[in-house]
Amino acid sequence: MTEPALIEVNGIRLRTWTLGDGPLVILVHGFPETAHSWRHQVAALSAAGYRVAAPDVRGYGGSDAPEPVEAYAMEEMTRDFADLATALSPDPAVIVGHDWGAPLAWNTARLFPERFRAVAGLSVPYAPPGDHAPIDIYHKLFTEKDRFFYQVYFQDEGVAEAELEADPEDSLVKFYYAWSGDAPEHGWPTDKKHGDKVLTGLTRPDLPLSWFTQEDLDAYAAAFEVSGFRGPLNRYRNHRRDHDFLKAHPSNPIIQQPSLFIYGDRDPVLTMFRTPPEKLLPATLADLRGVHRLPGIGHWTQQEAPETVNRLLIDWLRAL
Repeated sequence: MTEPALIEVNGIRLRTWTLGDGPLVILVHGFPETAHSWRHQVAALSAAGYRVAAPDVRGYGGSDAPEPVEAYAMEEMTRDFADLATALSPDPAVIVGHDWGAPLAWNTARLFPERFRAVAGLSVPYAPPGDHAPIDIYHKLFTEKDRFFYQVYFQDEGVAEAELEADPEDSLVKFYYAWSGDAPEHGWPTDKKHGDKVLTGLTRPDLPLSWFTQEDLDAYAAAFEVSGFRGPLNRYRNHRRDHDFLKAHPSNPIIQQPSLFIYGDRDPVLTMFRTPPEKLLPATLADLRGVHRLPGIGHWTQQEAPETVNRLLIDWLRAL
């Protein structure tokens, strides 16, 4: 990717890579990644005739990292991307998100329909707010049964930060491998107890993997050496705040813009949803134009299967 620029949005600056000319497509990464996760898509989409913007999300890499937990609420972060779209194009943009970037993309499209003409998610399907905040559901399903769940573990400020920041390179590569399609069964352990640490039981793989090199790990580790993990983890600490905000917001919870969903059949995220995406999403996305299940692929969808993801995205974009 070319050299990034710091773009002012919503009172902060996002380090953003841009490439190409044409209709704007914003790519929103997840946890624990950076804009580097879109390295294969930036070139492909720009070559297909689009202007592509890949920011480090607030709290990550070279973007600003406010201290307060509430600075990472859905209300704030969706406005980041609306402002970024306004800064980069006078016309409505397309937004694509992966992992935490997927709920951010889905809800940015919901909250700012005038700025976004289409939305795609990878790994995490869209789900309007229900009767209870997700963290309260996780406590019932896991904490009350003395079972470990990483999002519960992430709630206490400073705890996960201390574990992950002790050796960012080791933390990241174990996390990536455990959630990938390359990991063995139970590579992400399911038998841990409440109170265990997130890295307990995770294996460090030998590199390179078919989709991930030492150079990729170096790029991620260097970014987290700068940013630390507090900002990224603060996203998980806003479940109740986000639930209350989205539940009360007057916008239509059924997303109206053309949409697309791509996921891997070995993604642990699938265990968090009782209903398969193919059955879940037609009720929540009014103009769903495809649900694509990628065999053998884990959580890191666009990194593990870049050629397939690029083809699906470009075909969808051209048909808009």
